[in-house]
Amino acid sequence: MTKKKEKGQLIVLSGPSGVGKSTVIAELLGQRKGIYFSVSYTTRQPRVGEADGINYNFVSRTEFERMIADQELLEYAEYVNNYYGTSLKMIQEKLNAGIDVLLDIEVQGAAKVRARCPEAVFIFIIPPSFEELSRRLHNRNTDNENVIAGRLEKAKIEFREIPTYDYLVINDKVSNAVEEIEAILVANECRVDNRRNILKGEFSL
Repeated sequence: MTKKKEKGQLIVLSGPSGVGKSTVIAELLGQRKGIYFSVSYTTRQPRVGEADGINYNFVSRTEFERMIADQELLEYAEYVNNYYGTSLKMIQEKLNAGIDVLLDIEVQGAAKVRARCPEAVFIFIIPPSFEELSRRLHNRNTDNENVIAGRLEKAKIEFREIPTYDYLVINDKVSNAVEEIEAILVANECRVDNRRNILKGEFSL
């Protein structure tokens, strides 16, 4: 049997706060085999209910700065005096093993990944409407009005980056959004460039 996949796909998922990325990702991971969700590194303290290695890899500032110096990170940013970043080594190991890697990162991090990994698949998730995004943020009951207003303002800025992405998925219903992402990943796997290993054998041109 011909091995279909020699290398995994790097998938970058972005979208505004409140769009439902976490729910979509959980559903996608439950349905699709051979996909690994990349857990970011951070120097911030764990929040109640967060577990090391699951929500984030929690490290000291000294350790994070060592990782920067040793070029171990694909991308990183400093936000509210804490570092956040993605391990390049971990991603490369998974991709080389033929496993897809999913990154949930905001637009600035995505731009850094695009510069280093232009072959990655970039997907932006939007709500069905701006009103719906506002409703979802209010329904979370986790932020006050000022914070919600800030998140909505940031969403408008993030939307300007949509043209730099490959695909746009509308999260009107989680199952529909997951179906669209699945279709994107299958189509991308079938690209000639991603199946050159098949052409090395009996189909050699």
